[in-house]
Amino acid sequence: MVLDKAASAGLMRRLNSSAILNLIRVDGPIARAEIARRLGMSLPTVMRVVEDLIAADLVALGPSEPSGGRRRTLVEFKGAAHAVIGVDIGGTKIQGTVVDLAGRVHRDVCIASEGEAGPERALEQLYGLIQDLLDVPLQTGQKMRGIAVGAPGVTLSNTGTVVWAPSLGWRDLPLHDLLASRFRLPIFVENDVNLATLGEYGFGLAAGAQNLVCITVGTGIGAGVMLEGRLYRGHDQASGEVGYFLPGTQALGRRYDQFGALEDLASGRGIAARAAEQLRAVQDPLAPQDPTTEDVFRRAREGAPWAVALVEETVNLLSLMIANISALLNPEFVILNGSVARAEDLIVAPIRKRLEGIIPYVPRVLLSDLGPRACAMGAIMMVLDATTGHVMVNQRF
Repeated sequence: MVLDKAASAGLMRRLNSSAILNLIRVDGPIARAEIARRLGMSLPTVMRVVEDLIAADLVALGPSEPSGGRRRTLVEFKGAAHAVIGVDIGGTKIQGTVVDLAGRVHRDVCIASEGEAGPERALEQLYGLIQDLLDVPLQTGQKMRGIAVGAPGVTLSNTGTVVWAPSLGWRDLPLHDLLASRFRLPIFVENDVNLATLGEYGFGLAAGAQNLVCITVGTGIGAGVMLEGRLYRGHDQASGEVGYFLPGTQALGRRYDQFGALEDLASGRGIAARAAEQLRAVQDPLAPQDPTTEDVFRRAREGAPWAVALVEETVNLLSLMIANISALLNPEFVILNGSVARAEDLIVAPIRKRLEGIIPYVPRVLLSDLGPRACAMGAIMMVLDATTGHVMVNQRF
């Protein structure tokens, strides 16, 4: 019982500290009395936690403001004092970003992925990109706090093992251990869409939302699920593999060892493959022989019947996916990202219309404003949580 009480007291201290740090991060500079009022805590508790956060170099006493004839000192977040590296390993490109804890980007690097050259080459590319970002000079007094990598496919966040990433040929790759032995910094490895979901939770259009689903539609299709303010990973840490959703009964009885059934049709790779197949039967002198997704969207906007039909079918498939997810989980937001979703006029707006009336509660379906930097913003949240004892707490003020 004593241990239980001690554990409960320790958790309560972490929760209090996390709530205070998050409020200062989002709404600071802010007075300690105002923190106490908004969080329903005693002023002595707030003052003790703020002192601890000052000692950890995460907050500082900043400007003052008038209050009843006196001036009171405000507390501000020291986001600029710490930097993190966030890496998003995509099917066709790798995006790396140096960003401080306040979300200010100091350096972006994007390179074409060479995953088709083999799993070893993809790993060497990752090493080189991270080293390039570490070579970026930090601001005076700034410290590098850690590196978070978002890997495609099934990834075990507790061990940093990439179980299966079809686009890279990685299977049971101990990515955390490989990176930790090479770079002497705290290393965190997470599924790429989960990491982007943390970014949306911390900095995006759905910041602070308790229940949200983030879906990336690019080379593949994946989802990150936030329930009650925490990532839901599932029993095998494989939740959100929505690219394996079945588009219909025709997919039953088949094996999908690489990409999933929905990905074969509605991902960027699937759209391009279907376009090439259609163009073998349709004469379109304005379309290339090996069309990309961008070519399909361009011809759809120009009114080419084959491209319009292909986009309509893609929208229908993605709408079915989102409707089923929404009926099961009832998220407040569905945030879309990725190269396919960024065609907002062709993809996102039509999905909204198709959802009307078919499910009891339609979520807010929005295109991410973080874009390719969502993983970098998620790196802030992950590194902050892991290196400070911070606990993500959901509070909307």
